[in-house]
Amino acid sequence: MGEVIVVASGKGGVGKSTFAVNGAAMLAQQGSRVVLIDMNMGLRNLDLYMGMENNVVYDVADVLAGMCGIRKAMIRDKRFSGLYLICAAQYKNTELLTETHMEVLCKKLAESYDYIIIDAPAGIDKSLRLAAAGADKAVVVTVPEYAALRDADMTDRTLEQMGIEKRVCCLNKVKAKLFGTGWMPTLSQIIQMLRMDLIGMIPYDDNFQVASNLGLPIVCKEGTYIYNNFSEMMKRLKEL
Repeated sequence: MGEVIVVASGKGGVGKSTFAVNGAAMLAQQGSRVVLIDMNMGLRNLDLYMGMENNVVYDVADVLAGMCGIRKAMIRDKRFSGLYLICAAQYKNTELLTETHMEVLCKKLAESYDYIIIDAPAGIDKSLRLAAAGADKAVVVTVPEYAALRDADMTDRTLEQMGIEKRVCCLNKVKAKLFGTGWMPTLSQIIQMLRMDLIGMIPYDDNFQVASNLGLPIVCKEGTYIYNNFSEMMKRLKEL
């Protein structure tokens, strides 16, 4: 039986989708069968991040509403053996979709795939509860800013209330040279503000933006510090 992992954030713009795409690609490169699901209804972007925008026919709303089978909505990434994408709905009314629908979808996918990575929308409203309904684990992505850290803590509390016991945090866009300057929270302050364990830190790097614009997960290039960093984070996530 596979694991369902939701990637969440309290604040937008912290790199949640980037983590979801590259985390899923890394797991696939390590030999796992992975399904990546975009749950940002109306604001989908994973198809662009993965260069698959021209391949979208059906989306997750079609699946949840029973308009098509699961496999019809799955787009295979030919660059990675065993990586599939299910896109979010862009122009459809999704108000009738329920947490039960999502739980059933996750359960069915977990029967055939090792990992289901869900890119949840930012925030702590009902959209997060829908996205995380079938999750076994959660990764909360944030940045070293007081506002983002407070939002990450509220996201963590929401996921805990949903019964997701295994939760970790990824600290993204870190500029190490600013630690200790007084211009940003120190690492000890960050740890105090969050009740979750840190799965890892991702340095600020313009190459993430370049890779996203090219529709190419940055972990495609093996041997870089980014590749090695994601490899270690995914190893820790597996062991959680």
